[in-house]
Order: sequence, then structure tokens, then C-alpha cells
Amino acid sequence: MESRETICLLQSRKSMRVFEEREIPETVKREILSASIRAASAGNMALYTIIDVTDTELKRKLSVTCDNQPFIADAPLVLIYCADYRRWYSAFCEVVNEVRHPSYGDFMLAAEDAVIAAQTAATAADALGLGTCYIGDILENYEEHKRILSLPDYVAPIAMLVGGYPTQQQKERRQTPRFSVTDLVHENGYDLEKSGRMPDMLKERDGWEENYAQHVRAFCERKYNSAFSAEMSRSVKAMLDAWVGAGQRPGC
Repeated sequence: MESRETICLLQSRKSMRVFEEREIPETVKREILSASIRAASAGNMALYTIIDVTDTELKRKLSVTCDNQPFIADAPLVLIYCADYRRWYSAFCEVVNEVRHPSYGDFMLAAEDAVIAAQTAATAADALGLGTCYIGDILENYEEHKRILSLPDYVAPIAMLVGGYPTQQQKERRQTPRFSVTDLVHENGYDLEKSGRMPDMLKERDGWEENYAQHVRAFCERKYNSAFSAEMSRSVKAMLDAWVGAGQRPGC
């Protein structure tokens, strides 16, 4: 793929939520996963595990626990990227006399690894003619996801990517607009003046010239003050508490 093709691929990306009733060949899935694990990784540690969800009933459960989104159950591709320090911690404990327990920084580093690998998979899927959508709701209902995914200590679900061959309607659907490079890129430090342009940024991106306050109020209630947002915060706290709390139990 030439450089301009790569840029065009990245610039044309959009979330896809409706897929053809068409299986993804194992060779194509393997290409996506192989590209994914070539992603940048802290110290080449690969602090993540990818759960390839192929079981129909498990997909159905996830469609419910992830904020009741039925299209998850029908998606041919469902990948869950988990922050995973268990492998390295176990290896350390086997050969090192004194090993500290994984903590907050280790969680964040593993989460970064997981997200970078997930985005690489999304780009690879786009290049192979698939469409994908991230499901942030995998961060909700931590206890249930831990149970149904059989997650041990020091493993936590961070990102969920669903995909398939998009329908024609999805291919032709208008891209969601983005903020401008000028507004999001700050030079050599945080620019409070640029940050203060948020009202103008929303008007320019989303056309909220009229009834601006009404639009912001509705968006706040739908996305920020919502029940799912509160559950996500509770769940992530439980996830972090479990991660750090595992170190309080006996054993290496």
C-alpha cells in the first residue's frame, strides 16, 4: 500500500454497526490479529491478551451487558483487548526473590498496550474491507465481565472491537465530523485559550449555532449524566480496586 493510500484509509474511517450476514474467513481474521500484535508495546512486553469471542451465547450476553446493543450479538468479529500483567508477574515470581505486586502504573501501561493493539486491528480490518466499531461499554459491569470471560487477577477488559463486512448503507453513510487539527493540537504545552474555544468548536463541528445551550444540555444528559456513565465510573473503580487489591492477598 502506497503512503497516500494509507492516509486515505485513515481519513475515511468511520464506525460501522450493521454488517452483512457473511462470515470472516479465518485467513482474514489471522491477518488482522497478526497485524495487531505488531503494534507498539512497552518494552516489547505485550501487556495485553486478546479474547476472540466466537461463541454465539457469549456474544448475546455481551450485547446485554454492554449497554443493550443488539448488533454486538450479530457481529461476525468480536475482539476484547484485556490489560494483562499476569504473564509477566508470574514469570518474575518464578525467578526473582522479591517482586512487588502490579499497581496503578502497571495497569495504565498495560491498558495503553491494549488500546494501541486494538487500534492497529481496527486499521488492519479497514484495509481488508471490513468495518469496525469500538464498544466502550466493556468498561461497565466489571464483575460480570470478569465472570463470563474467566478473567484472573491482573487481567482486565479495556477495549472491545466488533466488526464485519459493512452493508452498503453503512459504507455510504456520512462520516461523523471531527474537531480541527488547529483546535486539538497545542504547541509545547497546554493552551488555555484554545481550550476556551469549546463553544465555537462545537458550533463549527456540529452546527450548534442555534439553541447551543439546549444542544449541550441534551448531550450532557445523554452521555455524561447518564446511568451508563455513572456505571462505567463505578465499574472502572472496581476494576482498579481488584487489580491493586490482589496484591493484599497472600502469595507472590
